[in-house]
Amino acid sequence: MSNKPVPRVRVPANAKKDELIEIKTLISHEMESGQRKDSAGATIPRKIINTFTASFNGKTVFEAIWHPAISANPYQSFFYKAVESGEFIFQWKDDDGSVYETKAKLTVA
Repeated sequence: MSNKPVPRVRVPANAKKDELIEIKTLISHEMESGQRKDSAGATIPRKIINTFTASFNGKTVFEAIWHPAISANPYQSFFYKAVESGEFIFQWKDDDGSVYETKAKLTVA
């Protein structure tokens, strides 16, 4: 893969207490299947994101296990009930052990 995967998230900066908010995530990643060959005929190693996790204030609030059929640049959205202010941490884990992470703050008023 020529470029480092870039995670992006869309989380509202503010929410009312008990409001249901939608969180959208996307990571730019080629999701190499391990079945293609390069120009020299060598197999390109498999490199697929297999786990996506979202945590809020240290507690896991959403987790998805992905399989090889997931497309390049995977998009994931989910809903979360805003109860308190804090910080989301989003992690994508790759087959090769790489972990891509980004954070977003949420203020509940």
